[in-house]
Amino acid sequence: MSMRNIDLNLLVFLDVLLKERNVTRAAESLGISQPAMSNGLRRLRDLFGDPLLVRTSDGMKPTERAELLQPLVRDVLASVEQAVEPKQKFNEKKANRVFRISVSDYTESTLLPHLLRRLSSEAPHVILDVLTPSDISYQNVEQGTVDLVINRFDVLPQSFHQMTIWRDTFSCLFSHSNPIAENFNLKNYLDSEHVWVNKTGMGAGVGMEPGSSKTLGWVDEALTQIGEKRRIRVFTRHYQAAMRLAELPDLIVTIPTKAARLLQDNPSVIIKDPPFYIPEIELKMAWSPLVQHNPAHQWLRRLIADVARALD
Repeated sequence: MSMRNIDLNLLVFLDVLLKERNVTRAAESLGISQPAMSNGLRRLRDLFGDPLLVRTSDGMKPTERAELLQPLVRDVLASVEQAVEPKQKFNEKKANRVFRISVSDYTESTLLPHLLRRLSSEAPHVILDVLTPSDISYQNVEQGTVDLVINRFDVLPQSFHQMTIWRDTFSCLFSHSNPIAENFNLKNYLDSEHVWVNKTGMGAGVGMEPGSSKTLGWVDEALTQIGEKRRIRVFTRHYQAAMRLAELPDLIVTIPTKAARLLQDNPSVIIKDPPFYIPEIELKMAWSPLVQHNPAHQWLRRLIADVARALD
C-alpha cells in the first residue's frame, strides 16, 4: 500500500465507523449521507483488503484487523489535528472552562480536596465536573467528551495515554471498642466480620458473590494466596460509608492507606497494618489521544501529577 493512495478522509471515516459501529450513526456524526458513508466503507475495505466491520446478530462488529487499526488511526488523526491547529498557551489564571473528570470514590476522598485547593489559588475560574465510574464508558473518554479518568484499572484500551498517580498500601480500620483492639492478629482478623469496599473500571456495577474471591478484589485475593477467607458482612462501593462503618464495634474495614489516614484524628477508630501481605495498588490517570497535545489538558495533567506527588 502506497501513502499516495491513502485519502485522509477515509481514516476519519474509519475512526468514526469503529466508534459508532453503525453506518447510519457514523454518517450522522460526520454530517454526510448514508450512501456516502457506505461508499467510504467500501473504499476502506478495498484499501485494507479486509471487511473491517461485519454484520452479526448483535449489530456491526469490528474484525481483528480493525481492532488493531483503531488505536493507530486515532494516533494519526490526533497528530494531524495537532499539526493544523494553532498552538495557544493555556492561561489558567484567566481560563473559564469546565473539565470533566471521572474518579473513583477512593480518589474523590484522597486526591480531589487537595486538587481543588490548588485550583482555587491557581485557576479560580476553572470548574470541575466530577463523574463517577458508573456515569461513563471508555467510549466517552476515547471521544474526548470526558477529559480524563483517574482510577485503578486491570486493563485500558490500547489507544489511551496513561500515567501512574501513586501506589498505595492497605490499612485496617476498626473501633476502639472492638474486642480485637487488644490483640490484633490474623486469627482475630479472620474471626471478625468485615466491610468490603471496592469499585474499579467503568460502567454500572453488579451484585457481589461472597464465595468468589477472584471477583472480590485485592484483599480477598491476598487471603486466598495464604489459604484463608474472611467473613464479609457488608458490601459497599463507597469509601466514606465504609469508613463510617469502621466506628461500629464489631466490623473491620480494610482499605487503601491514604483513605484510612483520613480518619487518623478520629478518636473512635484505630488504624493498623493488615496481619498479612496485600500487594500495593496503583492509581492511574488515563486520557484520549485526541486531547494528548491540547495545552489545557497538558496543564491539568501536570497539576494533578504535582498534587499527587505532594501527597505521596
